[in-house]
Amino acid sequence: MSFQDKLIDIAIAEDIGDGDHSSLSCIPHDATGEVRLMLKDSGILAGVEIAQRIYQRIDNQINFTPFLSDGASVNRGDIAFSAMGSVHSLLQAERIVLNVMQRMSGIATQTNEYVKRIEGTRAKVLDTRKTTPGMRVFDKLAVRIGGGHNHRMGLYDMIMLKDNHVDFAGGITQAIQKANDYLKSTGKTIDIEIETRNFDEIQQVLEVGGVKRIMLDNFSVEQTRKAVELIDGRFEVESSGGITLETIRGYAETGVDFISVGALTHQIRSLDMNLKKV
Repeated sequence: MSFQDKLIDIAIAEDIGDGDHSSLSCIPHDATGEVRLMLKDSGILAGVEIAQRIYQRIDNQINFTPFLSDGASVNRGDIAFSAMGSVHSLLQAERIVLNVMQRMSGIATQTNEYVKRIEGTRAKVLDTRKTTPGMRVFDKLAVRIGGGHNHRMGLYDMIMLKDNHVDFAGGITQAIQKANDYLKSTGKTIDIEIETRNFDEIQQVLEVGGVKRIMLDNFSVEQTRKAVELIDGRFEVESSGGITLETIRGYAETGVDFISVGALTHQIRSLDMNLKKV
């Protein structure tokens, strides 16, 4: 079973418990019907494929017909899909489908706004680990649908030496050396990225090497431009820290490779939509 299906099963168990007593109390068990998902907002649609999987996990006899695909630009009144089958199953899936699709579409829409702001530059928009616990796989999928790129999925697929790692390890040089020793001893081949807080720390990284990417944490646009010139292509460069829609273009034009934005997944407005009987 995939991790996505496990999350869907948890959501189903959370919502249904020992039964959907609202439906059980007033709708015949053999009743059939159809619902359609209608958009009430403009934005980027995300979660259609996940919605289909939710219906299938609840009832594999549901007939799911998509009219729009993930990544489509949508407007108020657009119909994303229809689902036909047992009314009980349709109602059990309703809130789970809406919760997932509203949030994913909100993330995809916001991500797309950031991506558009830096068109024509070399920079790529990255997400972070600032996601809702248990929902990260859906949050990060939504970022990709919106045109962004995923940073690490978790603590396991990249070594990210942040300020606390550096301070607890005794400094930039010690942190990098210990990280490389760890990779050699374990045989792992994951990348190393290190966060820097000032030009002195950047210079230390340049001297010791041993990383793939340097993160510039809370640098101004002008400081970032100078840092990119100093690094001079020897390592990938990522900007991070308080970057907004209003400032992202300036950072992108400095020549950085990546710009990470926590707001993609933790400061969103869900897209409004509903599921109604046809």
